[in-house]
Amino acid sequence: MLETLDTWLRTAAERIHDEAANLTALDQAIGDGDHGINMDRGFKAIVAALDARPAPDPATTDQAATAELLRVVGRTLISTVGGASGPLYGTGFLRASTAVGQQEAPLGAGSAIVAALDAAATGIGSLGKSTTGEKTMLDALVPAAAAARAALDAGADPAGVATAARDAAQAGAAGTIPMLATKGRASYLGERSIGHQDPGATSLALLLATLADAVG
Repeated sequence: MLETLDTWLRTAAERIHDEAANLTALDQAIGDGDHGINMDRGFKAIVAALDARPAPDPATTDQAATAELLRVVGRTLISTVGGASGPLYGTGFLRASTAVGQQEAPLGAGSAIVAALDAAATGIGSLGKSTTGEKTMLDALVPAAAAARAALDAGADPAGVATAARDAAQAGAAGTIPMLATKGRASYLGERSIGHQDPGATSLALLLATLADAVG
């Protein structure tokens, strides 16, 4: 799991950088106009943390090392990403870290994905006091977590679990377009928020698409 996580984070940093202008343009329409810039900065800091990370102790299990890296990612995002995205994404990764670390060993990659997504959705929803239907990243994350669990329960392999999460997240992000924003900066626009895709849901879908590629 640790090697897959490392690959995912490095590839995600590249894709976030490539899509930074698009994410920022989405945010300029209904938010602070800096989502892409902030996410790009955060993932560059993650790559720097990966490069500086010492080799895992041979006595440390893959599951424990994966949980620790998720914790590092969460703390890095909280400290480097501005606006609401830093605390929200950071909390998601921190909750994912705890969930992965507490699962019974040995933990398969598919189970780890489900545990991480479930915990991240719960943590982000609690911090933001939000739920689905409010035009936030939860509109991509919650259905992704549900789809991943359904795929796992149906016997899908890790690639199938990640693909199910990706597809649900992409559909969820697109589904924010007709929504009225009731949380965050976008809520200040009222009905003018309708017709725009939520930038947080979009970046979340991008990350899960990258995860599906890494697992596959």
